[in-house]
Amino acid sequence: MSQPHLDISENPQLEKRTAGFVAFIIFTALLFDGYDLVIYGVALPTLLQDPTQIGPLDPAMAGLVGSYALIGVLLGSLLCGAIGDFFGRRRLLIAGVAWFSIGMFITALTQTVFAFGAMRFVTGVGLGIVIATAGATMAEFAPGGRRQFYNGIVYSGVPAGGVFAALMGIAFLTDISWRGLFMIGALPLVLLVPLMLWKLPESPRWLLARGRREQAEAVSRRTGIPLLEEQVIQKVGAAPRRTGYAAVFSKQFALASLLLGTLSFCGLLLTYGLNTWLAVIMNGYGHDISPLYFVVVLNASALVGGLLASRLADRTGPQRMIATTFALAALALILMTFSFPLPLLFTFIGVAGVGTIGTQVLVYGFQSNYYTTNARAAGVAFCASMGRFGGIFGPIIGGWLAAAGFGGPQAFYVFAGVALVGAVVTLLVPHQRKLDEAEHEVEEMALHHRPDEHPTPSPQG
Repeated sequence: MSQPHLDISENPQLEKRTAGFVAFIIFTALLFDGYDLVIYGVALPTLLQDPTQIGPLDPAMAGLVGSYALIGVLLGSLLCGAIGDFFGRRRLLIAGVAWFSIGMFITALTQTVFAFGAMRFVTGVGLGIVIATAGATMAEFAPGGRRQFYNGIVYSGVPAGGVFAALMGIAFLTDISWRGLFMIGALPLVLLVPLMLWKLPESPRWLLARGRREQAEAVSRRTGIPLLEEQVIQKVGAAPRRTGYAAVFSKQFALASLLLGTLSFCGLLLTYGLNTWLAVIMNGYGHDISPLYFVVVLNASALVGGLLASRLADRTGPQRMIATTFALAALALILMTFSFPLPLLFTFIGVAGVGTIGTQVLVYGFQSNYYTTNARAAGVAFCASMGRFGGIFGPIIGGWLAAAGFGGPQAFYVFAGVALVGAVVTLLVPHQRKLDEAEHEVEEMALHHRPDEHPTPSPQG
């Protein structure tokens, strides 16, 4: 049986515009994910000090409540992994954004610790759907050779949201209270969802992987997203025959999935642990500034550093860069336990932000591009789900240490140990030789392609 014709026609400018629009949509969605992550830490001092808000709340219970959203994210990610490679990227992304927006609005209206925690869980389900779908979507729209950078752009929305939340807390917490800050998190329902319904395309690579060739080619012509790589992957047999979780746990991906999931566990334990407890820990150090400024530095450094590291990862490979940033985080966290002058302390917090939250940006990109299209949503969802276990433990560990009377140094030592584990595990992830061969063949075909050999098809087909 002859192989189907490989369409290697390209429209780089249209592809770039489409990728930029998709990146903007996903970045904005993940910005509000980061906002949700940090806004609980912003509200936490008020909730701990004032029992009239949602009732009495001690540090141990605060750690548990902080983890409820992450349990919801875990469930949402698992759900997305089960259906994402069957139902497509677009529908799940829109549903997830609408879900968490409504959840944050209702959370702002709660009056008890139980109701607050329950709505944090419900909101987390929508956030999990978005997180698990975002990487898979961007990986299928990003131009070849710049995929780590594009994933860095969209996932930098998480620390950008953290900066946004901290700044909103500094500027408006006393004026609109924590309830008003949570209502800001509902804005995507009225600002982003209508735009997604109107303009966000389905992934043509996903359509082709599902056997919907005519639709895939139509979307490819409309968006400029080439199908060559997906066709070559199918041609050379670089993808497992199964789809979804069955592909993720196939011989080709099983070991790598466990290791990649461990990376997310380490990265999100550090991300959620530091964002939940950094303001509280630094408040105990007695510095004469708002502890929220430390949260701003942590996330702003992650935003800038994560983008720079993502650009370098496209050149050097993501594994080397991730191992390096994890190691830098461990060193910075240990140095944060000493009594350095404030400017030097801000520097170490900035490095820690790059090595924790910024590293998780790299990890998301690594995972999203590691899997083939028929396993991508499930693979990213599985890794995100394992990561959420780390995210759940992060706030809890901080709460346990605080309840036991330990201070910031002990928490920073624990977090530094987690970062070192992440650095070691990164280097153990095996290379995907079949995918490397497919990418090399695509590069060779593009290099030797003559426009007159395979003319660009007209929009009429």
